[in-house]
Amino acid sequence: MLPPDAVQIFLVLFLSFLIGLEREEHKAAAGHYSFGGVRTFPLIGLIGYSVALLSGPQLLPVVLGFLVVGGFLLLSYWHKLSAREAAGVTSEMSGLATYLVGALVYHGHFWTATALSVASLLLLELKVVLEKIAGRIPGEEILTFAKFLLLSAVILPILPNQEFSRFHINPFKTWLVVVAVSAISYGSYVLQKVTKGRGGVLLASLLGGAYSSTVTTVAMARRAATEEHPHLFAGGILIASGVMYLRLVVLLALFNRALMRALLPEFLTLAGAALLVGWIWSHRPDANLAQVKREYVPKNPLELGTAFLFAFLFLAMLTCTQLAVMYLGRAGVNALAAIMGVTDVDPFILGISQTAGTSAPLKIGVVTVLIATSSNNFIKGIYAYGCADRKTGIQSLCLLIALGVLGLAPLFWI
Repeated sequence: MLPPDAVQIFLVLFLSFLIGLEREEHKAAAGHYSFGGVRTFPLIGLIGYSVALLSGPQLLPVVLGFLVVGGFLLLSYWHKLSAREAAGVTSEMSGLATYLVGALVYHGHFWTATALSVASLLLLELKVVLEKIAGRIPGEEILTFAKFLLLSAVILPILPNQEFSRFHINPFKTWLVVVAVSAISYGSYVLQKVTKGRGGVLLASLLGGAYSSTVTTVAMARRAATEEHPHLFAGGILIASGVMYLRLVVLLALFNRALMRALLPEFLTLAGAALLVGWIWSHRPDANLAQVKREYVPKNPLELGTAFLFAFLFLAMLTCTQLAVMYLGRAGVNALAAIMGVTDVDPFILGISQTAGTSAPLKIGVVTVLIATSSNNFIKGIYAYGCADRKTGIQSLCLLIALGVLGLAPLFWI
């Protein structure tokens, strides 16, 4: 029943009143001068709405009004500085945001105006919580996140999305592989940071498997050498290898869904078997009843040198795979897959994902991925046997060999 302008005015008053109400409570709690309250902020919102109404489609008057309101807010901040040495500028910035809310409502951006108001309220009301979070985040973690943004939001968009040479090398897809692997590894790294000192060996196995099952196997085997919990660590090593299959399902879903669908039943079966047996094995009693404390030493996965090295390895594996398909045939590709299991299999498997179904049959891709993952499990068993104590090493070797053999079983009917 109300005209559209009246609805807009009521919305501006409502949103700006909420911001003013929060600032009014802050002013009462502070006990000293603070800009604005339940009257000033609605007036600023109405000024923004009125200036936008009078200027119509032109933005220059709105900008000039923004500068005028900013001038008054600058005087308020100058007054606070003259009264006390430490003075925040949050209230003044809230006033500028309120002005923009009024202008946005007039131009019909109701959702944006509401979201801006809600975000302002949350930032104002959660001051203590946000400051505590900021105090707990060390400077190197901010640098780590900046590296991730550099990899994903800066480098990736400027790369050409087209193929070069007879090996069909696509710079955009190559770096997209780096970003995808880095994102999963970084997510696992953040979770390890968040769960510092909690969760024990099994949680470390789950998160480490999402980062790198090979690195996790070596790290846990070295820990086991100084502990007397062979069942616990051997089960954790098996769990990390089970998570590897889930990690590969996610990566293949991003880059070759046909290959992922062909491998999905086998990978889910292998992951489920490894996780279940690993959990059961880790809960078997050990002679030493002392509790194991989790060591918190996650490594930063977003070193730029590591990212460029991964990109180089991916391109090398992509080239070697295509050369093997052209000149060595299926036996050569299978032999290459078995050799690549000695190290991290991600570059090789993602290289296979770029050729399977295009320059090479999908069946060859399925077989080589199964061989590479099983070979990697065999090698991890050797690593565990060499780094851990005798009992943990033997148990880990047997469990990983069994998982590797189970991973090769589908070759008999594919």
